[in-house]
Amino acid sequence: MLSEQELLTQAGQFDTRALAEIYDLYSPRLYRYAARLLGDDNAAEDCVAETFSRFLKALRSGKGPRDYLQAYLFRAAHNLIVDHYRRQPVTEELDDNLPESETVEETAALNLSQSRVREALFQLTSDQRQVVALKFLEGWDNEAIAQALNKPVGAIKSLQHRALAQLQKLLLDEA
Repeated sequence: MLSEQELLTQAGQFDTRALAEIYDLYSPRLYRYAARLLGDDNAAEDCVAETFSRFLKALRSGKGPRDYLQAYLFRAAHNLIVDHYRRQPVTEELDDNLPESETVEETAALNLSQSRVREALFQLTSDQRQVVALKFLEGWDNEAIAQALNKPVGAIKSLQHRALAQLQKLLLDEA
């Protein structure tokens, strides 16, 4: 397996092996990130596809990332997710395929809770939302988040603290 820098160098030359390795390495992570924030598998798949499409266009124009490939891809996906919510309001669809072990009431309560958390996340600032998603949904450490957002680690800790306080306030006020 090549290093991230080697992958970027070879991807800039449109080496299909390097591009495939980048896709194989990052697409599952990006999908999981998008699915958690969007709550819709189809929208998450579209987000991943568009993220890689934009990545390839950036490479073609010579404007792609020079380092921190993971940060670049997650930032692109995050921007697409924000655009998605700007274009349409948050809505929840009923799932006809309920698991047998859950009652309709349990499933409805879970969907409502997930919807409330997703709505609360999108009331945070973009940076706060991204810090929370990368830290708690993707399991990144503060240093990796700092690289992704191009901010000092102290700023990441501050963003995380303010985001969690705001989420607590939003979610407890609605309860």
